[in-house]
Amino acid sequence: MDHLHRVLSRANNKPFRTKHLETPPAPYLNDSGHVDFAPNDVENPQNWSTARRWQITVAAVWLVMNATFASSSPSGCLGSIAQSFNVSRVAAGLTITLFLLGYVAGPLVFAPLSEFYGRRWIFYTSFSLYLAFNFLCAFAPNFGSLLVGRFLTGTFVSAPLSNAPGVVADLWNPLERGNAMAAFSALVYVGPALGPVISGFLELKEDWRWSFYVLLWLGGASLILMFTIPETHGPTILLHKARRVRAAKIPGYEDVKAPVEDSDRSLVAVYKVALTRPWIILFDTISFLCAVYMSVVYTLLYMLFSIYPIVFQEKRGWNSGVGELPLLGTVTGAVLGGLIVMLDTRRRKRKIEQGKAKMEDLEPEDRLPLAILGGIGFPITMFWFAWSAQYNSVHWIVPTIAGALLSTSLLLIFVGYLNYLVDTYLMYAASAIAANTISRSLCAASAPLWVNQMFSAMGVGGGGSLIGGLAAVLAVIPFVFYKYGKPIRVRSKFAPTKETMARKGKDEEQATPEQAPTHGRRSSDEAVSSGSTARNEENEGPN
Repeated sequence: MDHLHRVLSRANNKPFRTKHLETPPAPYLNDSGHVDFAPNDVENPQNWSTARRWQITVAAVWLVMNATFASSSPSGCLGSIAQSFNVSRVAAGLTITLFLLGYVAGPLVFAPLSEFYGRRWIFYTSFSLYLAFNFLCAFAPNFGSLLVGRFLTGTFVSAPLSNAPGVVADLWNPLERGNAMAAFSALVYVGPALGPVISGFLELKEDWRWSFYVLLWLGGASLILMFTIPETHGPTILLHKARRVRAAKIPGYEDVKAPVEDSDRSLVAVYKVALTRPWIILFDTISFLCAVYMSVVYTLLYMLFSIYPIVFQEKRGWNSGVGELPLLGTVTGAVLGGLIVMLDTRRRKRKIEQGKAKMEDLEPEDRLPLAILGGIGFPITMFWFAWSAQYNSVHWIVPTIAGALLSTSLLLIFVGYLNYLVDTYLMYAASAIAANTISRSLCAASAPLWVNQMFSAMGVGGGGSLIGGLAAVLAVIPFVFYKYGKPIRVRSKFAPTKETMARKGKDEEQATPEQAPTHGRRSSDEAVSSGSTARNEENEGPN
C-alpha cells in the first residue's frame, strides 16, 4: 500500500504526501498572526522544482488546448451539419456561437468555486462533465440537442480557461510567469487553428459526428494528464495547513487560522463579489480600453475560421480539407510569438541578474513593449493578408505568410495586455480578467453569425481593410498606456501603485487611535497578495 501511495503522489506531481508532513513545534505565522508559508516551505508551489512546475503547467495548458480546439472544431464541417439537420449554414454556425457563450457563463461560476474549493477539484469535475456532454453532441438526435450540448460543453470546458492562468500565477513568480503565460497564450491560438483543419479533412470522407468523436478521444486521453494536477491554490493549501496545526493541538496555537478563515468565507459572499466587481472594474479606464482592444483581437481570431474558407475554398476552389491547411500558418505564427515572449523574459531576467534592475521596481507598463510591437504589426499584416487574398493571381503562400505574422501580432497583444492587467490590478486581477474574458467572448461569439455576410458584401480586401483600419486606430492605446499609464493608475480605485499605497500607509500612521484601522484582520485578497503578488488573486484567465 505504501508503494501505491508513492506512485500516486508522483503521478499527482506533489513532492510530498500530506500525512507524511511533520508539524513543527511552532508553525510559521505572518505579521497578522495567520498561518503562512515559511521560507523554502515544501508546501509552497513556488518552491517546487522547475521540472515539476513545468509538468503541472503543461498539463493545465493542455486542457486549455482541448477547450480551444473544441471551440472551432465544427468550423470545418458546418456544411455537413447544415445538410444533416436541414438548416442553413448560418444556423449551423450557432454550434460555435453557443459554445463561446458557454465561455461567458462558465468563468462566472467556476472561478469563484476555485477560490472556495481550490483548483484541483474544479479541474476534475468540470472537465469530466465536459467529456460527458460531448457524448450528447456526438450522438445528438436533432439540431436542438446539438445546440444544448455545445452550450454545456462550452460552459464546463471554460473552467480550464479560467483556472490555468491561476495555476500559472500560483507556480511562477512575476518574472518567470512570462514564459508560462506565453505557452498558455500560444495554445489559445493553436487549438482553434487545428480544429477546422482536422474537421475539414474528416468532412471529405465522414459526416460531422466524426469531429465530435475526435473530441471524445482527445478528451479521454487528456484525463490522464488532468489527474497529474495537484492543488496549487495558495489560500486553499494554507487553509489545510491551518487545520492540521489545530488538529495537532500545539500549545498556544490551538486557534490559529489561515488568512481566508478571517474573512467572510461563504459561497454567497464569494459570488456577490464575483458577479458585481467585474462589471465595476470593466469601466475603469485601463480595464475598459484593454477590453475593447482584446475584444477586437479575439473576434478576429474566430473570424479567421470563416475568412480562410472564403479565400481558399470559395475563391480558389480548394476542397474542405486542403482549404483549411493554410490555418497551420497561424500555428507557426503563434509559436513565433511565444518565442518572442520568451526572449523578452530572458532579457528582463538578465537585467535583474546583472543588477541593472530590481524585480520590485518593475512597473506594469514594462509589459507593454510586446503589445506595442503587436499593435504595429496587426494593421500591417491585416492589410497584407486582405489584399493578397483578394486576388487569385497572387500565390497562396503570400496570404498564408501574412496570416502567420498576423497571428504573431495578435499573440503579442494578447500576452502583453494579459500581463499588464494582472500587474496593474494586483489583488483585483481576478475581476479585471473576468471582465475582459466576458467582453471578448461575447464579441467572438457573434462572429460566425455575420462574418460571411460582411465579406460577401465588401469582399476580402474591403472587409480586411475595415479591420485593419480599426486596428490602426487601436494601436495608439499601448503607446498611451506606456506614457500615461502610471498617472491613470494613481487615479484608479482598483489599480494600487507604490505612491497610493505609501500615502495610505502614511495616513494610517497619522490617524488617531479612534480613527486607526484594524490591522489584525485583512481581507482574503490582501492576504493572498501578501504571500506573493504573483498569485494576484486568481487570474480567471485569458480565454
